[in-house]
Amino acid sequence: MDVLGGLLDGPRARGAFLLRMVMEPPWSVRVEDRAPLSLMCMTEGEAWLVPHRGEPVLMRPGDVAIARGPDPYTIADDPGSPPQALVGPGGVCRTLNGEPLGQSLLHGVRTWGNDPGGSAVMQVGTYLMEGEVSGRLLDALPPLVHLRAGEWACPLLPVLEDEIAKDEPGQSVMLDRILDLVLVVALRSWFSRPESSAPAWYRAMGDPVTGPVLRLMQDEPARPWTVASLAAGAGVSRAALARRFHDLVGEPPMAYLTRWRLDLAADLLRETDATVESIARRVGYSGGFALSAAFKRVRGISPQEHRTRRGYRAEGEAGAAAPAEGGAGGAVAVLPEPQEISH
Repeated sequence: MDVLGGLLDGPRARGAFLLRMVMEPPWSVRVEDRAPLSLMCMTEGEAWLVPHRGEPVLMRPGDVAIARGPDPYTIADDPGSPPQALVGPGGVCRTLNGEPLGQSLLHGVRTWGNDPGGSAVMQVGTYLMEGEVSGRLLDALPPLVHLRAGEWACPLLPVLEDEIAKDEPGQSVMLDRILDLVLVVALRSWFSRPESSAPAWYRAMGDPVTGPVLRLMQDEPARPWTVASLAAGAGVSRAALARRFHDLVGEPPMAYLTRWRLDLAADLLRETDATVESIARRVGYSGGFALSAAFKRVRGISPQEHRTRRGYRAEGEAGAAAPAEGGAGGAVAVLPEPQEISH
């Protein structure tokens, strides 16, 4: 697993909301859902993205934007248009006076907006749950990433546009996978730009020494790795690995491995009903006591406290985060039918 794979692993397949938004001016939607990540692809017309901080961004056909939560933002036909709808936590969409906006904005499967024939059309996908494994990547992103049509190319975008309004068996799973791939293409394009300031660990993935070592740790966290065994896997000496790894990643190999294992454990605590003991062995600790000691030393709380604080949901409860009252799901989304989000 590489770093981008880590972002998309885990909760994304059980929580992504996707929809086709259609709007006709004047329109403006304020998004305060605190979702960790939303992807917006403009397919027709224009729209302005107004971040909580920073300058407004004009999106044209073929453009893609990534909004990193939890900061709010506004999507509108014009930066000066007053919001007509507010999307809050859980994806519930209301007027500014608190009145629910439900069936009046529904226009078929995963289609939402003020006019079914609106001139502005945007495909929206939102990841609702923040994953610990993805934290490093999310921290490396600015609040708003914008790529113009000529700055990225994704052959799957027309597929997403075609599939998003279908209602067939397994559709939600297919859309999850397409969304993941579109996001990876966008992130690759963003991090390849000189001005993107890609984080050290991302650049290190392409290094002939640190890249293989990072992949070894990420692919097999349960192995009893040592600096010597990692160096052997990369075909270099211990000293060479330690020096190169620290120079490129900013910390020693074993410190990185510890944080990676604890990130994995944090996700498993939140997303499964596995015991601390079984999770410990899956991520490279001898048992529950060893994992608990490391978890509390690094994170300041016990694994059980983390599970409780982060709102643990068992696999069979994946639909628990569904927005109510016919509200919007994701960035400016109407809630899909329940069977479309329960995987």
